[in-house]
Amino acid sequence: MEIKGKNALITGASRGIGRAIALSLAVKGANIGINYRARKTDAEQVKNEVLKAGVQAEIFKADVSKRDEVERMVREFVEKFGQIDILVNNAGVFPDHFTTFEITEEEWDWLMDINLKGAFLVTKAALPHIPDGGKIVNISSIAGKMGGVAGVHYAASKAGLIGFTFALASELAPRKITVNAVAPGPVDTEMIPDDVKDRLAKITPIGRIATPEEIAHVVVFLIENDYVDGEVVDINGARYMD
Repeated sequence: MEIKGKNALITGASRGIGRAIALSLAVKGANIGINYRARKTDAEQVKNEVLKAGVQAEIFKADVSKRDEVERMVREFVEKFGQIDILVNNAGVFPDHFTTFEITEEEWDWLMDINLKGAFLVTKAALPHIPDGGKIVNISSIAGKMGGVAGVHYAASKAGLIGFTFALASELAPRKITVNAVAPGPVDTEMIPDDVKDRLAKITPIGRIATPEEIAHVVVFLIENDYVDGEVVDINGARYMD
């Protein structure tokens, strides 16, 4: 896909990986829809940065786990931009508790609703407005492939997103809509405390954790390539090799 002139909706784009993806696609010439749930000031800042690339940008408030809010966001996006050429399901949350003994049913449901159901709701609402040849990229995690210390609920939600990617890729292949996922290892964002970042860097063979921009670079590749479909791209500094 030639990104210039296309319209991209990115969930959870007010900071971290989502912000980096928004800026990377803007530099390539895409118009950007910036979804946020609570961080309006941050979303506005991302919008201002995107506008510097000479493209259009708008912010859209929506909790991706709420169907009515998702449908309103998609409707407003289409009214602004006309269609959705690129969808990046990036919105996600990190757990408060990490052992099965500590995890409550409420925390399980909250995390699953945002990390997994949210991608389904956004995709379902967006699909009628994605033309043949469109692109969908889901942001999973290394935890979805090898578990890890973030808890069974986090790992299950990210593994579910990988299964969602595979099934959706098969379903949409006749329309030439490619569906892929990225499975990052630890990334230098606000979600991870500094002391944990240091510990994760030490157990990563490459000696550091990823930057959000490095994840965004892979997302751009998946959007530009028209033949990669139904794939999960690992980017984890040699922590996990499948």
